[in-house]
Amino acid sequence: MKTFASDNYSGVHPEIMEALVKANHHHAGSYGSDDYTARATDKFKGLFGEDIEVFFVYNGTGANVLGLSALTNSYNSILCAESAHINVDESTAPEKFTGCKLVTISSADGKITAQQVEQKIQRIDDQHHPQAKVISISQSSEYGTVYTVEEVKALSAVARKHNLYVHMDGSRIANAAVSLNKPFREFTKDAGVDVLSFGGTKNGLMFGEAILFFKPELARNFKFIRKQGMQLNSKMRFISAQFEALLSHDLWKRNATQTNRLAQLLDKGLRQIPQVKVTQKVEGNGVFVIMPPQIIPLLQNEFPFYSWNDQLNEVRLMCSWDTTEEEINRFIELVRTYLGQG
Repeated sequence: MKTFASDNYSGVHPEIMEALVKANHHHAGSYGSDDYTARATDKFKGLFGEDIEVFFVYNGTGANVLGLSALTNSYNSILCAESAHINVDESTAPEKFTGCKLVTISSADGKITAQQVEQKIQRIDDQHHPQAKVISISQSSEYGTVYTVEEVKALSAVARKHNLYVHMDGSRIANAAVSLNKPFREFTKDAGVDVLSFGGTKNGLMFGEAILFFKPELARNFKFIRKQGMQLNSKMRFISAQFEALLSHDLWKRNATQTNRLAQLLDKGLRQIPQVKVTQKVEGNGVFVIMPPQIIPLLQNEFPFYSWNDQLNEVRLMCSWDTTEEEINRFIELVRTYLGQG
C-alpha cells in the first residue's frame, strides 16, 4: 500500500540500491577509509567548495544532535521554531547530548524571522541565564515551506551580530533546492550557514545523512564527537556509496523535482474542493490540509497519512520519490467521493 504518511515510508531508489549492491561485491577499508567515502566527499566539495569538512552518519537525529554538539557548550541555548524537528520529533536527544536549552519561537508557517530571533537573544553574559549560541532552521521547514536566500542571510546577519552560529537541518534540502531553483551553496554556505545536516533518507536512500562544516575549524574535534555519539559506522562505504549515487547524474534533483511536482498537483486538486482548505504554501513535497473530520479515517484506510493538528482537523500529506500521478488523482477522487461529490 502506498501512503502519504512520510517520505520515510518509501523504498530505496533503484539507482541507490544498485550502488549498495556494487559496494557489497568486495572488501573495503572500514570507518571511512575507503574509496566510496573519498569519492562521496569529493562530490560534496564539488557542490560546496574544497574548504569544507564532510562527515557521514547513520540518521537524521544523529546528524542534527552531533552537529549542534560541535557548536555549543552545555550552558548554551539553541534558538529554533516551535515546530522544529529538534524540538518536536527527536525526543530529548538534543537536550541530552548537547546539554543545551532549546528556546522555541512561534511560527505559523514553520519559519522563523531575524526579528523574532533578535528578541530571543537576551541577558548576554548573565550567569543565571542560558547563553544563546545557535540559530537552528529547517530547510524545508516542518510545514513544507522554504526559506529564501534573503531570509537565511538575514538570520545569519543576526547570528554574526551576536556571535552565534547558524545550523540548518536539511533533511529535505533537495526539495528546497528544487523549489528555490538555486544551487545548494547559494542558500547555505554563501548565505552564512555554518553547519548543515544534509539529508538523504527522505530522498531515496536506504539510510544515511551527512554533516557538512563550512568552517573547518568547527570540525577540529568532530571525529571524537561522532564516535562518542555512536554514529561512526564501521562499514561506512554503505552510506558513502549511496551519497555518491545520489549526487551523480542529478539523481537528488530528479527525485526532488518529482516529489515537489506531485505535491503541487495534489495542492491544485484539493484547492478545487470547497470543504477542504490547504493551510500552507506548497513549496516542497508536503501538503497540509484541513478537511471534514468524518472523512479522515476513511481516507487513511486507503492512503495512510498523519494527523497534524487534531483540534483543527489538519492533516499532513507527504509525497515521496515513488509517488505517482495516478495515486494523486485517486486520492483527490476519494476525497470527492467521501464528500458526496463523486
